[in-house]
Amino acid sequence: MRWQVQAVSGGEGLVTEVLPRRSQLERISLSGQHEVVVANLDQLIAVVAPIPEPDFGLCDRYLAAAEWQGLNAAVVLNKADLPESDNPRVEAELQTYRELGYPVVRASRDRGGTTSLERLLQGHVSVLVGQSGVGKSSLINRMIPGVAATVGEISAATEEGRHTTTTSALYHLPGGGELMDSPGVRDFSPPLPGQRDVAQGFRELQAASTGCRFPDCRHDAEPGCEAKRRLAAGLINPRRFDSYLGLLRLAARYSGQRR
Repeated sequence: MRWQVQAVSGGEGLVTEVLPRRSQLERISLSGQHEVVVANLDQLIAVVAPIPEPDFGLCDRYLAAAEWQGLNAAVVLNKADLPESDNPRVEAELQTYRELGYPVVRASRDRGGTTSLERLLQGHVSVLVGQSGVGKSSLINRMIPGVAATVGEISAATEEGRHTTTTSALYHLPGGGELMDSPGVRDFSPPLPGQRDVAQGFRELQAASTGCRFPDCRHDAEPGCEAKRRLAAGLINPRRFDSYLGLLRLAARYSGQRR
């Protein structure tokens, strides 16, 4: 978007041209419409935390959306100073992401607790996404002096975060780059490609596809599926594969509705 300040003293800016978006992260609203969350980014940062209970299926959907859009992606474990962050299940899931090639960093409120994240963000236009209550606003407050992003609390009864960020905001990073905060969610449904392309959102399935008997294998019920062989051999995370199947079923349903 191009804009200029109006000549009138005290006047507001005037938009003169709306430029095409280079990239965008979208979601499907409750009414089934596509809604743009943020635009013109090149990196998605999925934030998880030991509290509230991490939803790695949600993380998978964000990472798949990044793959479909051709964006860089990484995972951040925030609140890494909490004892709950040593949960073996959490570490096993993070290790799965590392093995797939996603940068995984830890962040905390300790001194220097965001250094690795700041290096990851430098020179990029990034967005922080994740569940309500994982501490995205707290990360911004620690990394950017003078910013007062609203910080919420975790409900003691449900261990769910409260929605404190209601609109997306853009911040300039001291070390270079820009960072967008997005409202926390309890669920996220990205617009889906055709059924044959859903697997492009999962790096392990992209890698397995070259060994499948059929070039258009959906890794579901087809014979000679290399992805299913790797799954049975323990080379593909079963929970990640369930995330894929859920999106594949959803894509099939949407495809039927469009017809």
